[in-house]
This record gives sequence, C-alpha cells and structure tokens, in this order.
Amino acid sequence: MYTLYYSPGTASFVVHWLLIELDLAHELRTVDMDGREHKGAGYLALNPNGVVPTLLVDGQPRYEAAALAMLLADRHGDGAFAPAPADPQRAEYLQWMFNLTATVQAPLRLWWYPGDLQCDDDAVRRGAQARFEAACERLDAHLRERGPYLLGERLSAADFYLTMLMRWSRNLPRPAHDWPHLGALARRMKARPSFAELYRREGLEEWA
Repeated sequence: MYTLYYSPGTASFVVHWLLIELDLAHELRTVDMDGREHKGAGYLALNPNGVVPTLLVDGQPRYEAAALAMLLADRHGDGAFAPAPADPQRAEYLQWMFNLTATVQAPLRLWWYPGDLQCDDDAVRRGAQARFEAACERLDAHLRERGPYLLGERLSAADFYLTMLMRWSRNLPRPAHDWPHLGALARRMKARPSFAELYRREGLEEWA
C-alpha cells in the first residue's frame, strides 16, 4: 500500500497516473495548496521542500516526481515501463528522465512561477518560453527520427512524465502538443484507459 499526498493537476499527476496504470493499492491524501497546507509544519516534516508529491513508500516519505515515477516503474510491472539495469536501453531511459527534468520541467516552472526568481516577470517568462520551445524542437525531432516513444517502440515511465509536462504547457503561447510528433505522443498517451481514470479521480477536464 502506497500513500500519495497530492493536489490535482500538479507534479503529483504522473505518480498518481502510474499508481493507476500499474494497478497498485494506494491511498490518496489531498494537500490543500490554496490553504498553504504544503507550507505547514506537518507537511514539511514529510517533504521539507513544501511541494507535492510526497509518496509514503514502506512507511517512509519520499519525494521528487521524476524519482517517484522511476521508483514505481522499477518496483512494479515486471519491467514494462523501465528497462532493467542490465538492459542496453537503461542508460537512455535514465538520460531522458533527467533531461526532461532539466530542460522541460525547469523552464515550465519558471513560466508558471516567475516570481520565484524575484526578477521582472515578463523577462523571466520570455526566457523560460524560449528554453521550453528549444527543448520541444529537440524532442519532436527525436520522436520523428526514433519514435513513436522516447525509447523508440518501447513505452516507458519517461513518456508518462513527458505527457504530464506537455499538459502543463497547454496555456503557453505555443504548447508542446503544437509540435506534430509531440502532439501524436500526447494523443497516444491520453487514449490510455488509465489517463481517463486519472482525470475522473482528480476531477480534471482541461486538455482531456
């Protein structure tokens, strides 16, 4: 049994999605972000960064969405969503997970929360948008040449993670799904029954 501390549509999205996809027993605990529950002493004792998600794993709190996605994919599914350590594609898989964190999630976060840098919001957003669009160009070219998934014909947790990040971009001047091969990946991932179930449970409607 896992326990996921989450808020609908946030970085907990990919962890919740994999819990459903892998049919893992879990309990959900909503974190009231509007009420700043994530900055309270109780939650900070679980996750000192004061963000979601936090996942109780064997009774211990763990955090960082990409790391949790990798953990679930490694522990469950008999390798369906993560190449084993000895698999030749393991290095590429790890590379993509960290690359998505650095080149897609990081600028998206700056676009949504430019105030984090305590600088001019418009300038931060322009820079974040440029970095994000450059990453989309590279990702789309990769999918065109080696897709349909990041690991070619092989679906992995990296595709679930990328789909969540594409969803976050839906209100940007040019969202990720505007690139043809990224858009095809988004449609493919959104067609999975687990995606519809995730939306139902989180009460989401946009970008369905």
